[in-house]
Amino acid sequence: MMFGWDGGMGTGWWVLMILVWVVLIALVVWAIARLFPTRPDGEPGRPADRDTPQDILDRRLARGEIDVDEYARLREALTGAQEARR
Repeated sequence: MMFGWDGGMGTGWWVLMILVWVVLIALVVWAIARLFPTRPDGEPGRPADRDTPQDILDRRLARGEIDVDEYARLREALTGAQEARR
């Protein structure tokens, strides 16, 4: 009895096996990405869409986009707006 080099497994089975592994690996990568979301700046933590306005303002000050006076003015405006909603 003679068997082929691939032990009798045809090309179609090899392609199917490769596809199954690709799908399995993609599923694992997707699950990890969903379990451990990152913010747009690459820092782990809450997703960016859940950042509060104060968080955004704090980051702008930390990056040097605004100075301390502008920060204080905007922080006061945010606090006043939140109190007006209550």
